[in-house]
Amino acid sequence: MKSKNYKIVSLYSFFPFQEKLILNLKNKLHEIENENDLSGLLIFASEGINGTICAENNVIDIVINLLSKYTGNKNLNIKANFSKKKVFKKLKIKIKKEIVTMGVPEINPSENNGTYVDSADWNKLIKNQNTIVIDTRNHYEVSIGTFQNSINPNTRNFREFPKWVDDHLDTHLENKESTNIAMFCTGGIRCEKATSFLKKKGYKNIYQLKGGILKYLDDIPKEENLFEGECYVFDKRVALDQELEKGSYMICHACGMPVSIQDQKRKEYIKGIQCHFCIDQFSDNDRKRFKERQKQIDRLKVENHKIYQD
Repeated sequence: MKSKNYKIVSLYSFFPFQEKLILNLKNKLHEIENENDLSGLLIFASEGINGTICAENNVIDIVINLLSKYTGNKNLNIKANFSKKKVFKKLKIKIKKEIVTMGVPEINPSENNGTYVDSADWNKLIKNQNTIVIDTRNHYEVSIGTFQNSINPNTRNFREFPKWVDDHLDTHLENKESTNIAMFCTGGIRCEKATSFLKKKGYKNIYQLKGGILKYLDDIPKEENLFEGECYVFDKRVALDQELEKGSYMICHACGMPVSIQDQKRKEYIKGIQCHFCIDQFSDNDRKRFKERQKQIDRLKVENHKIYQD
């Protein structure tokens, strides 16, 4: 059986999206899924589109063309990489209040955000002594890889970011008027909102890495890039290395935290049941359930392998 090459495309676009059109697009995408091997996760809201899709190249083209029509040919901020395996089980489409949840309704990223900085100019900006660099991602994403000398707000989710700004940002600024504030995230969407929020609060000299870490790793040679570690992604691959290939992390199915190869060798780690992050989080009854679940997963893998061999 010949292995397929799947294209994985992350995208987002801020634009006014009417409810009737949201439902219409959702139906059309499921029609494409029914006839093709299309999977992924897409989030629609009145403020736009966000998500990742996985399919062969010709199917990706069909989907991108469709999305472009609904966005009025707005920039979809596409980042692409490839995998020999599917990175999602199926296509999920969620309709929410926001395409990335910050909980600050009065900002408008499509009209007011930070200055974009291309990958080629990012190193110079973040090496500048007058620049502070902020990682706008969640703590578990930061823990497996980030840019040198960046500030980690240590948030559990993006909704906590505005409070971190209110409570801590000024302590990192020597001069509020002249210090550069450079921000980055996985693909750029969180920075659209984060920089818009800061501008609304009156901060100046705000910059964002265009296309995020994924674009940066694609653009900048390994020997020149200043990103250390791996980049967390929200699909089966868990994290990508410097070449945008599947990295060394797995997800602990008990707590959802990424665990490295080294973490998997620790005595606390039992596949599917616990890791060193959650050793004290669950009861014995919980672990019994996790153990049964893992048995079923392993059994299914063996059965599927037999079918493939036959």
